[in-house]
Amino acid sequence: MSNIDVDKIRNIAVIAHGGAGKTSLVEAMLYNSGSIDRLGNIEDGTTTTDYEPEEIERKMTVTSSVAFCSWNGYKINLIDTPGFINFVEDSRGCLKAVDGAIIIVSAISGVKAETEKMWRYASEFEIPGIVFINKMDKDNANFYRAIGELEKVFNIEALPLQVPVGVGNSFIGIVDLIKMKSFKFNNGKAEEIDIPSDVRSQVEEYRKKLVEKIAEADDSLLEKYLEEGGLSDEEVIKGVREGSLTKRFMPVTCGSANSNIGIPQLLDIAALCLPSPVEMAHISPVRGKNPKDGKEVERKPLQKEPFSAYVFKTIADPFAGRLSIFRVYSGTLKADSNVLNASKGTKERVGQVFYLMGKKQIPVQTVGPGEIGVVAKLKETFTGDTLSDESNQIVFEKVKFADPLISYAIEPKSKGDEEKVGVSLSRILEEDPTLRFQRDEETKEMLLSGMGQVHLEVTLERLKRKFGVEVIMKTPKVPYRETIKVSAKAQGKYKKQSGGRGQYGDCHIQLDPLPRGGGYEFVDKVVGGAIPRQYIPAVEKGIVETMQEGVIAGYPIVDFKVTLFDGTYHTVDSSEMAFKIAGSMALKKAIQDAKPVLLEPIMKAEVITPDDALGAIIGDLNSKRGRVQGVEPQAGGNQKITCLVPMSEMLTYANQLHSLTSGRGLYSMEFSHYEEMPAHLTQKIVAERQAKKEKENQK
Repeated sequence: MSNIDVDKIRNIAVIAHGGAGKTSLVEAMLYNSGSIDRLGNIEDGTTTTDYEPEEIERKMTVTSSVAFCSWNGYKINLIDTPGFINFVEDSRGCLKAVDGAIIIVSAISGVKAETEKMWRYASEFEIPGIVFINKMDKDNANFYRAIGELEKVFNIEALPLQVPVGVGNSFIGIVDLIKMKSFKFNNGKAEEIDIPSDVRSQVEEYRKKLVEKIAEADDSLLEKYLEEGGLSDEEVIKGVREGSLTKRFMPVTCGSANSNIGIPQLLDIAALCLPSPVEMAHISPVRGKNPKDGKEVERKPLQKEPFSAYVFKTIADPFAGRLSIFRVYSGTLKADSNVLNASKGTKERVGQVFYLMGKKQIPVQTVGPGEIGVVAKLKETFTGDTLSDESNQIVFEKVKFADPLISYAIEPKSKGDEEKVGVSLSRILEEDPTLRFQRDEETKEMLLSGMGQVHLEVTLERLKRKFGVEVIMKTPKVPYRETIKVSAKAQGKYKKQSGGRGQYGDCHIQLDPLPRGGGYEFVDKVVGGAIPRQYIPAVEKGIVETMQEGVIAGYPIVDFKVTLFDGTYHTVDSSEMAFKIAGSMALKKAIQDAKPVLLEPIMKAEVITPDDALGAIIGDLNSKRGRVQGVEPQAGGNQKITCLVPMSEMLTYANQLHSLTSGRGLYSMEFSHYEEMPAHLTQKIVAERQAKKEKENQK
């Protein structure tokens, strides 16, 4: 298999929304091609590509998986991708490594938002696609309605190459419009039959449409068609292939993955209509940059070319070490060899190389141009890195993943496990570029950020399973601030006598509010030696330490000026410590009279929403105390809303936006400024803080 002709390779991602049947279809393709001898299913958790415990339990794909099969002399590499919105960035990363896509559309629910998004991602990489309309054996299935939705959403002509025979319980097979043959399926076995009379009119209509579409692309074919009324099978096959590769139309097939109907014909169409690595290099040439001089370099999918490969996925395995899954673009990678990580400028030692069949690793000696393989235990190599021949270096552009949308605070269940959490999460982050982990210096919390709540829950399940670390997930704290509204004066006097030398410090301060963002100022206006010079820094130190925990709810005090203007001292009992305490006392007293208020962080948010959800999104933002700054039309029937909204209202916004837009909305936000919090909400925060303190005191 490792010496297969590059023209006979097909690298295909199977993409769709969650629940469309991607994993079941990949399983059926593997089974029909003889790559596996038993047809697994989702319900039993026995499929080849959904093997992670989190996937088996949730019955959905959460991480892309690679498998391959042989079909009529072709090697077909298949990538089963996630369709649930929280995990589609992983799918996007894998699309860089393939040359074609099978887009599954449910005959029941049609084109969903995630399917539309996945096709948009595929289009970024100029990947041709074919459509498989799945679940034709289910009640309410409608092949023709699905085609209409396809054309509307994808904005491309959908050209059926098959029509179904029957629907729902009566769905028995398909008619091949290229060869004009009908197939009836029984327990996955196909039997050629006469075209049933009840579908003959649809067959004739769509066969005519197919032939006309082929003929209109070529003047000589059009002339023949007009004269003779038809084209040969060979001419139709050639035209279907050319039209698919140039994206003049989208070939459409149909069947049922679960009932194993139409799968051999889909494999035939995939080999026919999707490009080889050689053809893909003509559609979208493989280019990168020489890291030494920055000049553009091109690579062709030939064995004689210098070796180059792109690592598109990483798996953190606590036993096998890090697994790097790569696509070879040129040259050959041999087992027991040395390569250069051109992205990092470091050498890597390659031991054994493998093909992947789900979680099963199949050792091979070489992985050639156009192929997908995996290697273990590369020391410096991660997702997005380029492996290259050292004497002919190239770096391919990395896929830029979306920034995380949601953050939660995490803490270990077992005290003292903080370091273990950090180390283990760093391993998980190696395989998932859409995660972020950081420690918030202010709130002292560990924050884990990802693409949604389910994404983070799955990550923590994986953390427990792989590394034995259990954590609790909580909504993160909001970094509130406190400030003052009016000026105030106060005296701080600390006097203590308990035998021997006492303690004495006395200072008078004035507080004045500063503009928002003004920070903190300290002004010394002591005259006549009322407080000796050496004690004035101690007064400020007491103020600075106290301002870290405000008087309303314990948040840092900001945007104020302290003027030290008077005080007294004792020649024997005064000390730096006494004046530090006096400064602290003065600040606490003065703030009480300066009308303290709570400030909350305001975020600048940009929300991309489809036109039909615009009203609902604006209404929701208004309910969150948001202030819409503007609305701008965007490409693809979308609108961009710019607004200012309190951070506290946006902590779980990713989930709400997904619900309001059926997964079609996107958003980003950044800190803008602080604003005074409404009094009724301030009271709520103060009450929560007080309750927490009382609880801590009871311990």
